[in-house]
Amino acid sequence: MRVTHVQLADFRSYAQAEVELGPGVTTFVGRNGQGKTNLVEALRYLSVLGSHRVAADAPLIRFGAERAIVRAKVEKAGRSLGLEVTLNAGRANTARLNRGAARPRDLLGILRTVLFAPEDLALVKGDPSGRRAFMDELCVALQPALAGDLSDYERVLRQRTSMLKTSRHARGDLTMLDIWDEKLAELGGRIVAARLRAVRALGPHVWKAYQDVAPDGGECAIVYTSSLADEMPEDAVALSELLLAKLRDVRPKELERGVTLAGPQRDDLDIRLAGMPAKGYASHGESWSCALALRIGTYDLLTSDTGPDSGADGEPVLILDDVFAELDAGRRAALAARLERASQVLITAAVAEDVPAVLAGRAIPVTKGRVGDE
Repeated sequence: MRVTHVQLADFRSYAQAEVELGPGVTTFVGRNGQGKTNLVEALRYLSVLGSHRVAADAPLIRFGAERAIVRAKVEKAGRSLGLEVTLNAGRANTARLNRGAARPRDLLGILRTVLFAPEDLALVKGDPSGRRAFMDELCVALQPALAGDLSDYERVLRQRTSMLKTSRHARGDLTMLDIWDEKLAELGGRIVAARLRAVRALGPHVWKAYQDVAPDGGECAIVYTSSLADEMPEDAVALSELLLAKLRDVRPKELERGVTLAGPQRDDLDIRLAGMPAKGYASHGESWSCALALRIGTYDLLTSDTGPDSGADGEPVLILDDVFAELDAGRRAALAARLERASQVLITAAVAEDVPAVLAGRAIPVTKGRVGDE
């Protein structure tokens, strides 16, 4: 799998931009603020329908424009596929696949990417929300159909939480709350089951990647922690039943506080280094090694994933967004050695010297929103 062509219109700083991409390593080189990260951010958006830099779509639309368009051609399984997403200010986004109308979520699973970025340190040091997003992103990459469950769960969670807030002072007929409980439990059980499978599959790859990045740093392990129970079944139906029972048990507290207290939105990924929680115990360098292990492990897992629902076709596209400037020489060399044989790598760097020699490839200058010689 590789991207052969990217075209942007009114995305971030670009009124228009277009670039052809080849196999191997391509580095976008330019000083900070020139627009190099915007290019890889656009490709990442086509992959996961989200940005690694902002939570909302509005900042992605160029100031003063009504919409932004991201197009790419992807070679996959011997075919050339055209992907397009239009981000509309104040309206729902639209998409096209091979020039035919599609839902944005229909694009999920076609272009698979693994992104390394300075923000990755938050996977270890930051709030649980970032780790939940990491797990959900991995789940969708492994099973694109799960995107529908995640979207539906967020909708049901909002509606249920709104009902809790309006019902806490009028505890009469709670029949509708019972209905929302059942729907939340059904969707939540499927989401937790998918996360458990993903974490179980990712764990050995993270362990191995950490040994490569920090051979003297001990063992790195990941464990899914849940609001439901310490020991959980992995069957979606059993998890739904467990969640439904938990919701009924905590309902009095929920009505008092006006918030949903159980479900996948309360869970976390516990990253452990030498048996201790990485968050709070790991040094800055050790935290970076854990973050790199998560990303390298994801790349290895997706490269090996050939399940019937994956839509996989070889390695995902690697995106390294200004990450080398954040690493010391040892981790920089270890990361480069680990990824130098990847089929397609897209790198952003302020100066070409930040990129290790083993990743030397095509360099494209980016200056004041101009890509190459365009």
